[in-house]
Amino acid sequence: MTIRVRALSCVLAVAALATAGVVPAAAQRTYVVGSSATYPPFAYENAQKQIVGFDVDVINAIAAKAGIRVRLVNTPFVGIFASLNNGDIDLVVSGVTINERRRQSYDFTTPYFEARQLLAVPASSTVTRLQDLAGKKIAVVTGSTGDDVASKAFGKTSANIRRFDTTPLIIAELANGGVDAAIGDNGVIAYRVREHKTLKTVDDASMAKEYFGIAVKQGNAALRDTLNKGLAAIIADGTYATIYRTWFKSEPPTLPKP
Repeated sequence: MTIRVRALSCVLAVAALATAGVVPAAAQRTYVVGSSATYPPFAYENAQKQIVGFDVDVINAIAAKAGIRVRLVNTPFVGIFASLNNGDIDLVVSGVTINERRRQSYDFTTPYFEARQLLAVPASSTVTRLQDLAGKKIAVVTGSTGDDVASKAFGKTSANIRRFDTTPLIIAELANGGVDAAIGDNGVIAYRVREHKTLKTVDDASMAKEYFGIAVKQGNAALRDTLNKGLAAIIADGTYATIYRTWFKSEPPTLPKP
């Protein structure tokens, strides 16, 4: 068999497999997932420097159901959307809240987690709601929903809003007395506060429910739809509920449908 004939045979074989819905492993694309591994229990590095957490288990389960390959890359949250824009990563799974501002620049899957903002304050604090933080120093993660909440309540340019790269940094700043409060997503704030006996959380009932979604480049409907199918599948077969119970020790809420 000549080289040309062998090459043509290989092309035809791959085409036949693709038509049958089977793509050889070597021909499958690996999608790069950006996730900030400083966000337990959603994503963090274990002792072996592996990225683990709720988000990691969810995206791996989605990928398995959707029949795609994924590779996680530890990407600082402050630059995670720039990495998506530049094509360094294909999707973002990093506790990203779906909001209208982000929808203008990115496409999101259906929600995979229900969240709300939570306040962290010293154990002796008398703060009971967001508005009690007026005039106080507040730590937030740059570009996060907590940043949006503080900016809306007290002004984006307020000198009292201190911005940091990660949640551990805002909790450390609070524990060290550098700020009076920190604002962030309920799951990770509660997790971090448990590590500091001198701190407590405050749940302001006025905080609206929010939802995390997987972000892809705007217009990448094919990848978004593939991820949505995988997400729907793991919710339907109970895989999602098992993952949720593992990390949050409770039953998952009912998530909005498309």
